[in-house]
Amino acid sequence: MGFKGLNSKVTLAEKYPETYDTEIDASLAYSGSCKLTDKTATPLDAGKLVLSPTRTYAPVVRQILGEMRSEVHGMVHCSGGAQTKVLHFVDNLHIVKDSLFPVPPLFELIQRESGTSWQEMYKVFNMGHRMELYVQPQHAERIIAIAKSFNVEAQVVGRVEKAAQKSLTIVSEKGTYNY
Repeated sequence: MGFKGLNSKVTLAEKYPETYDTEIDASLAYSGSCKLTDKTATPLDAGKLVLSPTRTYAPVVRQILGEMRSEVHGMVHCSGGAQTKVLHFVDNLHIVKDSLFPVPPLFELIQRESGTSWQEMYKVFNMGHRMELYVQPQHAERIIAIAKSFNVEAQVVGRVEKAAQKSLTIVSEKGTYNY
């Protein structure tokens, strides 16, 4: 996603060439239809939406592990591999994510500006779903309650099934994707 200039005469890429990798094609730096001050579907303008801080899950995870470490069979922070990252850590399992959170406006904007397919978006971005804990179903409500005590939204987003080989199915508002 990019943002066209400060005004019609000077672009961000021209004014601040140190803000992007000069090895990429210059036409790709700060490309797109949005300016930093453009309104979005949120109370934040485009620049603030992109730069808004991400909340850490460290206190939530600390309490969960303090209370029920032996019940947590896996944890995946969905960055650097996004929704498909879990495939690096399983064998002979089918992960089904069929109750994900709604896609946040930031990812809607990125997809619209880039034209990236939704299937690829789930491979590259966390899509607003950043942390996964793999537990038996009977432990999910306690984890959700701990998260809520920190004002962090949590929910069961899917399930794990035995399979002949590892695979992932995402069923979302944007479609069904198999990896």
